[in-house]
Amino acid sequence: MRVAVIDLGTNTFHLIIADLSVKGVEVLYKTNVPVRLGEGRINENIIIPEAFERGLQTLKAFKVELEKQEVQLVRAIATSAVRSAANGRDFASSAKMHTGIEIEIISGDEEAAYIFNGVKATGVIKAPSLIMDIGGGSTEFIICSREQLLWKKSYNIGAARLMQAWFHSDPISNEEKEGIIAQLNSQLGELKAACAMHQPQTLIGSAGAFETFTAMLLNDIAIDTISSASLDVTAYKSLSAKLIASTHADRLAMPNLIPLRVDMIVIAAVLTDYIINEIGLDSMSLSTYDLKMGVLYTLLADQNFDNAV
Repeated sequence: MRVAVIDLGTNTFHLIIADLSVKGVEVLYKTNVPVRLGEGRINENIIIPEAFERGLQTLKAFKVELEKQEVQLVRAIATSAVRSAANGRDFASSAKMHTGIEIEIISGDEEAAYIFNGVKATGVIKAPSLIMDIGGGSTEFIICSREQLLWKKSYNIGAARLMQAWFHSDPISNEEKEGIIAQLNSQLGELKAACAMHQPQTLIGSAGAFETFTAMLLNDIAIDTISSASLDVTAYKSLSAKLIASTHADRLAMPNLIPLRVDMIVIAAVLTDYIINEIGLDSMSLSTYDLKMGVLYTLLADQNFDNAV
């Protein structure tokens, strides 16, 4: 069965097309577009007109590819930017009207569950772990064992939200960093309590910013050819310190740092540092599988291949 998953993220829209069969998931095509749906007013819960139009145009282009690839089933999943925007349902309605694509606006808990399914499919979970997925609008945390999800929660502390609220200096100032940390202290008490109970040993970063960290740390690896990688925490901390101390111009010149993440990577580094230090994690891995692959593997599990040859 040929299926497609569209992930309507706060920063980027992703399209992935795959065949599902008794053999598993075979990815045929994938692309992404930096739509920046959360541009300008994400903390006011508004999709501004320019971002609204970029989103519609991107979905129109995706629709052409869906028809070209003769996709049989489409799951279009909207996350933080759409679910929190006052005009998010208007965007979903316009998308349906102009493209025929039906958008599902999922909760943060549903988002976290899909992320877990994606990460689990890589085989990277070897011990009790804390999965972290830094989006533009929200960040999801999942505590899991090798076999099962133990705890999950989505927080509205995505990189775009924190950047618009706090990141106004070049480089980021100590006062701005302290403001972010104060916000994290006020919001993440339940996460810390859950970690104290379940004792995760490893931080698993799901795609996004963690792919950028990995590309900068392991520059001989093509990220799009792997499903997971181990990272050295000490090397990560050295890179993080460099990113946080850098100017915008400095980061523009850094290899393997894509333009979309040139500024948001600073916020991602502050967030990741906070989690590593507060939870006391001393090992770290990347999963390139995230929500999109989680949806694909959920669809796979729902298929009946009893009659497959």
